[in-house]
Amino acid sequence: MQRFHFGIRWVLLCLFILAACGGKSAGQDFENFDADNFDDTVGINNTYFPLEPGMQLVYEGFTNDDDGNRIARRLIVTVTDLTKVIDGVRSMTSWDQDFNEDSLVEAELAFYAQDDDGTVWRMGEHPEEYENGKFVGAPTWIHGIADSIAGIEMLANPALETPSYSQGWAPAVEFTDRGQVSQTGQEVCVPAGCYENVIVVDETSKAEPDSHQLKYYAPGVGNIKVDWKGEDQTQETLELIEIKQLSAEELAAARAEALKLEKSAYEKSTDVYAKTSPSE
Repeated sequence: MQRFHFGIRWVLLCLFILAACGGKSAGQDFENFDADNFDDTVGINNTYFPLEPGMQLVYEGFTNDDDGNRIARRLIVTVTDLTKVIDGVRSMTSWDQDFNEDSLVEAELAFYAQDDDGTVWRMGEHPEEYENGKFVGAPTWIHGIADSIAGIEMLANPALETPSYSQGWAPAVEFTDRGQVSQTGQEVCVPAGCYENVIVVDETSKAEPDSHQLKYYAPGVGNIKVDWKGEDQTQETLELIEIKQLSAEELAAARAEALKLEKSAYEKSTDVYAKTSPSE
């Protein structure tokens, strides 16, 4: 059977047609991203996904390894003061470190921007994966490159009746995650504290439609807990154990580490990340 390759121009044309017809078509895999719906403001103040430079969240929990063994996990998410312009949209940068049994298994740069309506978008990410301290891969995707389309990280007004939404569309690296608000008004306690009016976002993907990751978001904080249901092989659980604001010196150190990871990204992702402008 003859195969056809549709480039980013075709995708953008589809987006234009869909927007002209009043929105997303039934069964559409990606969102109708509009770069013109972003002003020059960099900050993100979405109630359920606030980001401020120097904000650091630390999580601990467990996951299953490839052999089904339960192992300890630790995740550190640091919001840097770096920004990157993606498709004309200046996006905030987080530097994430993922540890299994105190061994770094992934370091990631993730990019977010909030539109004029208050919705937060995931603009792309560069995750570097490691095994036994050695680099093994980087499934990088950035909006506008290799047919990738930005997705929704957090709705402006999350509600139960909201249809599911793409959290990013990057078929080249099999990133097809979707989210849907499944619970609201929850009271949830984790080591970092107890929170009210928590919402739960149920995440799935096209590759694993019966595998569900449940993310709990608290007002003014963001993600406080991760759980699972269905056929999720990793059975990952995480709870927020600490949230802090870095000092000027700590933020400078985090910025330096993020820039070091970006330098690596330019070397390891020559077909995607190397096509982006440097972070500032």
